[in-house]
Amino acid sequence: QVRLVESGGGLVQAGGSLRLSCAASGIIRRINVMAWYRQAPGKQRELVASITGGDSTNYVDSVKGRFTISRDNARNTVYLQMNSLKPDDTAVYYCNSNIRDLNFRDLDYWGQGTQVTVSS
Repeated sequence: QVRLVESGGGLVQAGGSLRLSCAASGIIRRINVMAWYRQAPGKQRELVASITGGDSTNYVDSVKGRFTISRDNARNTVYLQMNSLKPDDTAVYYCNSNIRDLNFRDLDYWGQGTQVTVSS
């Protein structure tokens, strides 16, 4: 069974930095797109950043120039480096990966979520 385990959330002052990590484990043939989503209280979950197997990246406009997504294929891990954090970045951040499993099925998996709180 495939699992995604996130780490790296916490409390930081505005202008500070955090680095989120998400490691996939289990029987994995290939990891396709890896992404980070976030959900703030009372708001819908939104896509923050994504990265393909070919390292093509995509960001929501509000984080461009501040956040960087990267992946380590040898470790089945995706990272989100968050700089110049703002109070509006406060949310629960979720890792999402599209993974080809033992039976050649491409399925979406979610992490448990990690809280990021930015104080003003």
